[in-house]
Amino acid sequence: MPNKHSKRRKAIIRRRIFVLSCVVILALIILGISSIVKSIVKSTKNEEKKEITSSQTSSTKSKEPYIISTAKVVNTGDIIVHSTVLDGAKTADGYDFSAFFPNVKKYFNEADLAVANLEVTFGGTESGKYSGYPAFNTPDSLADVIKNSGINFLLTANNHCYDTGMFGLKRTAQVLKSKNMEFIGTKETENDPYYVVKKVNGIKIGMTCYTYENSCDVAGRKSINGAIISTQANGLLNSFSYDYIDKFYTEAQKTVSLMKKDGADCIVFYMHWGEEYQLNQNTWQKTIAQKLCNLGVDVIVGGHPHVVQPIELLHSEDSQNTSVCIYSMGNAISNQRKELMSPECTTGHTEDGMLFYYTFDKYSDGTTVLSSVDIIPTWVNKYKGGSGYQYTMIPLENATDGASLYGLTGDSASRCQKSYERTKQIVMAGLTECQTALGSKIRFTD
Repeated sequence: MPNKHSKRRKAIIRRRIFVLSCVVILALIILGISSIVKSIVKSTKNEEKKEITSSQTSSTKSKEPYIISTAKVVNTGDIIVHSTVLDGAKTADGYDFSAFFPNVKKYFNEADLAVANLEVTFGGTESGKYSGYPAFNTPDSLADVIKNSGINFLLTANNHCYDTGMFGLKRTAQVLKSKNMEFIGTKETENDPYYVVKKVNGIKIGMTCYTYENSCDVAGRKSINGAIISTQANGLLNSFSYDYIDKFYTEAQKTVSLMKKDGADCIVFYMHWGEEYQLNQNTWQKTIAQKLCNLGVDVIVGGHPHVVQPIELLHSEDSQNTSVCIYSMGNAISNQRKELMSPECTTGHTEDGMLFYYTFDKYSDGTTVLSSVDIIPTWVNKYKGGSGYQYTMIPLENATDGASLYGLTGDSASRCQKSYERTKQIVMAGLTECQTALGSKIRFTD
């Protein structure tokens, strides 16, 4: 039988074994906790690293250029007040042209800038009676109607700008200034600008307008619409001569440089050129357009033929610039009806026009690009009203809009639909090419 000392030793050994076991277990627990903590810390650090990487990636993405401003400009063709148009607008106490633009007003107002070609003069009664073709002298009230329609920029350099002589040339400018209507192409004084750099929704657009001259054998003189103009008028009119085209190219190059010096983000030339009633651009139009493209012009907008002509995508010869050129926008308002146009144009094309759009986008890095172009066909509706006949622009986003949206019936509805198809046929191929190249919405898909 074990003695007391043996029992005590065994008890001490058991206690020591118990304590040692507890120490080992505690150590294992501490080791486990430490491992778990390290895992948590590592996971946290990984998450923080991911967040930093994500933040860096986001920061990198934010540095990519993004659009900061967009300028949408709508343009339309020739506003011409023929005698029949003038007669129909006559009232007991003046002239009322309010029928012209109610259907297109929303299109003008939706754009950041609305531009039209004013192919008449405001010569006043000082220039004689109000008159239509061949020498247009139109009442000042037309300017009010134009302004109220939403059109806020006019082109005044055309072959009819001298119809009421030097007096009418200057008075037209005076009338537009008095009504706070911006314009380019003609001037009241030599000190007035021959181009503008207009800030449109934060984008500076350089704009100018030129008309063709007739050949003239008198040194130092210009001939406009067959009339040799006053030498004092030479500096009040932007014009070019096909006979001295290199002189125009030199001036155009200088103008582009001056526009850029004045901060222009993009450049647009408005050209009154070509041959009346021809459905395609001539060699001169193509040659001049290519030269302007070479000089860095972004958009070229044409008028004068009184019919719609094609739109074309141009590339500069050094591959550094791309331009869009619409060779002719046709008529906005006129009395050039197919039954009256024999033998010049009996197909109805003189009744056609358009709303031509170009849009510029400006990016955060300062670059500005032409982002889209578009065309909405228009037709001039002539109907009995007022003191004779009234005239109004009908916009046609679809072939049947004349009937479905504007209540046209019978012959008017038919002519309106044919107008849409004529314009579509002329511009569809070129417009689709331009819209595809710019990545913008395609207008005509069938």
